[in-house]
Amino acid sequence: MNDPKQTPAMKQFFRFKEQHPDCVLLFRMGDFYELFFDDAELVAGQLGLTLTQRTGGVPLAGVPHHQLDTYLRKLVALGHRVAIADQIQDPKDAKGVVDRAVTQVVTPGTLVDDGLLEGAAASRLAAVHFTESGDASAASIAVVDASTGELTLLDAESGSIADALAGRCVGEVLYAETATGEAPPRVRRVIESLGAHGTGRAAWHFRRDESLEMLRSQFGVSTLEGFGLTDADPAAHAAGAAIRYLRETQAIDDDAARSRPGSFAASTLAHLRPPKRETTDSRCVIDAVSLRSLEIEQTIREGTTIGSLLGLFLGKAGAGGCRTAMGKRLVRDWLCRPACDIAAIESRHARVAALTEDRRFSRELGDALAPVQDIARIAGRVALGRCSPRDVVGLGRSVAAAGPIAELLETTPAFAETTGRITAAQAQAGPVADRIAAECVDEPPAHLRDGGVIRDGIDAELDEARTLRTDASAWLASYQARVATELGLPGIKVGYNKVFGYYVELSAAQAANAKATIDGAGLIRKQTLKNAERFITPELKDFEEKVLRAEGRSLERERELFGALVRFVAERLAALLELADALAEIDAMLAFADRAAKFGWTRPAMTESRVLHIDEGRHPVLEETLAGDFVANGVELGGAHAGLSLITGPNMAGKSTYIRQVALIALLAHAGSFVPAASATVGLCDRIFTRVGADDALHRGQSTFMVEMIETANILNHATDSSLVILDEIGRGTSTLDGLSLAWAIAETLAGTDDSPGPRTLFATHYHELTDLDERLPGRVANLHVTVREWTPKGSDGAPGEPEIVFLHRVAPGRADQSYGIQVARLAGVPKAVTERAKQVLDSLAVQHGPKATPVATAPRPAPQLSLFTELLPHPAVDRLKEVNLNECSPMAAFELLRELRAMVDED
Repeated sequence: MNDPKQTPAMKQFFRFKEQHPDCVLLFRMGDFYELFFDDAELVAGQLGLTLTQRTGGVPLAGVPHHQLDTYLRKLVALGHRVAIADQIQDPKDAKGVVDRAVTQVVTPGTLVDDGLLEGAAASRLAAVHFTESGDASAASIAVVDASTGELTLLDAESGSIADALAGRCVGEVLYAETATGEAPPRVRRVIESLGAHGTGRAAWHFRRDESLEMLRSQFGVSTLEGFGLTDADPAAHAAGAAIRYLRETQAIDDDAARSRPGSFAASTLAHLRPPKRETTDSRCVIDAVSLRSLEIEQTIREGTTIGSLLGLFLGKAGAGGCRTAMGKRLVRDWLCRPACDIAAIESRHARVAALTEDRRFSRELGDALAPVQDIARIAGRVALGRCSPRDVVGLGRSVAAAGPIAELLETTPAFAETTGRITAAQAQAGPVADRIAAECVDEPPAHLRDGGVIRDGIDAELDEARTLRTDASAWLASYQARVATELGLPGIKVGYNKVFGYYVELSAAQAANAKATIDGAGLIRKQTLKNAERFITPELKDFEEKVLRAEGRSLERERELFGALVRFVAERLAALLELADALAEIDAMLAFADRAAKFGWTRPAMTESRVLHIDEGRHPVLEETLAGDFVANGVELGGAHAGLSLITGPNMAGKSTYIRQVALIALLAHAGSFVPAASATVGLCDRIFTRVGADDALHRGQSTFMVEMIETANILNHATDSSLVILDEIGRGTSTLDGLSLAWAIAETLAGTDDSPGPRTLFATHYHELTDLDERLPGRVANLHVTVREWTPKGSDGAPGEPEIVFLHRVAPGRADQSYGIQVARLAGVPKAVTERAKQVLDSLAVQHGPKATPVATAPRPAPQLSLFTELLPHPAVDRLKEVNLNECSPMAAFELLRELRAMVDED
């Protein structure tokens, strides 16, 4: 028996598998993509496919070719890399096994096809190259979006790579493999932090000479200086490695691309844009922790955009939502990486103001944007030879829509620069829309395989072939009538099916009665059915061959015409991408303006001064959720006011909401949006830091407190006087005195000095001892508190009931006197027996919040403690201890007393 592994098809399979050992291989056989051996067993279980066996017991599973995107999406979500082996030869032309080739490797960072991508999110690839300089280590990063061609270069400290990539939708990270073939530890931490897929590459892919050659070849230049890159720039190493990887995964091979079924043009990376370097000076940096804590992209609990800041602008158009997928992606980028240049920010504010003030203009502009599809991604698929007829027709409509949009914008000075960009791009891309509209039908099919995309009257050869197909029905009707008359068989029928082609059909009874007539007429029996007989005639057979030739020629000619159209579009990719950028900006501005108009947001005043003034500010997400019940609050930081505000007050009173809303308002202002406030003056922030909530990383051996301290250390090491810092409950994860001491020292550090001010900081805390800092550091620290109202209701018998509190959610100057923790526990449903006992313990501890003493960082270790049962010996320290009223002694005062007693003992 022949070895099933040695058949021609299996030899192809094993050759491809050897080339892509880390991939699941989908092997095209007829109408299915088949999986064999380990791939079949693995994927069948994960995707719920039926696992069968090929000849010889080879495990087999398959997916229909027309459902490929559905299964690819699932495989990529499961973390697989998928190699697709397509038939690159028409089976009818094959002599033996059909020629196949791996035409694409689908990975999490190189998704291009529309069925695999969410419109509002990207799936980007990041390549990381490390440079060592003495004891320091830095990283150069290239981030590329294969679907739109964006290529961005970044520089980061080795330990800040994850923060540099946060909010960029990175799905895959490339790195140079170590000698063991593993990822370096610092790369593994980045991959884990981003939740991305890591892909190791041979170290030579990142070498200088190979990378420079790849970049020059891709962009057709002899020097990279026009892109702001020198040959010694380490960013070139990462960019070259990323481009090489894209060429491999997209199978960039002109000859193979042209011969691939379903491809209308050579697969290239012509849509890849020249690299742009992004510096930290141009962006307000928001690290990964802050993006998560502020719920910029998604909520912490549900992990969805609904309820996040981004979700406000992804909703319904006209209610704060973008009209296009391009606009949604741009808003995401602006919110995750806000601008830090006053001119750029104010330009956005001016355009949002024009749209907010003239709502009729906004509605007309929104209506004009409605037909615009994802130009950037369609352009990418055109370059890669994977666009569909619907892509091309949608592209034509989108380009045509740009004309009316430019006309609308001409009357608005704030959009003068945008109008110029659209007009210039339209001049280059306009012929694309004209030719597509002239050559393609209005409602094209999803695929070209059955034809019907090119209009009649465009090509004489196509029209002739189509006419023959169209006239076939008339000829068949005439032929049927003639044969019925000639043979005297009125019940005869002429029909067609894909298996047997054209035939003449008689009922079984007629065929039996007219056997002599049939034999005499030369009808040849072709098929016997239960109640009928089918025949073929030489004349009908000749007609069938003529029609089939015409049909094949029609499809072939239509493919040729469509391919020429796609190549025409590909010649204008640069203009199409520029048009996409301009229309995305307009859409993003409209989304900002719609939200501002609906909820009364105002234009913030931007300044380079170290100030943050917000009057009657509101949380941008909660103001809609609470439907008018949200309590607005302001803030004054920097300038003539203290740079650090300590916020005390009960749990549930709104401290966390307050500090978050301040950060979100500052972020929105930098993104170019109006803000939810009566007025706001926002000094430029180089970074926005948050330290909020309790989390751990036990898989890395880090406790909740360790994570808290790591995040705090990042803030203390990187915050400048231009930063905004949001802190919520520092020091809760350790002992009271340790936590209080740390919180005190951290607050002092962030408050800065008169000569060296610290960042603008909001510090929410339950350590009431910290409120003394406003007296110790006047002008640098201020106290705020969230107000409550306490009252005691009467029971049914008229006796006083349990004390109740009402949260007023109003932030006012001054300090709070207590935290009302037991009352909040009771509201949360903690059993009454527990809260009663807690109250007794609190009364016995009698911790009052009176005058505080300065904490001391270090103190001598006290002498061994006397036994509780040892009789107290006469000593001044004992007498001093007897004088102390413990019920009026705060923890800090007790600590100071301990020092005093120790000094008295040492003097003895």
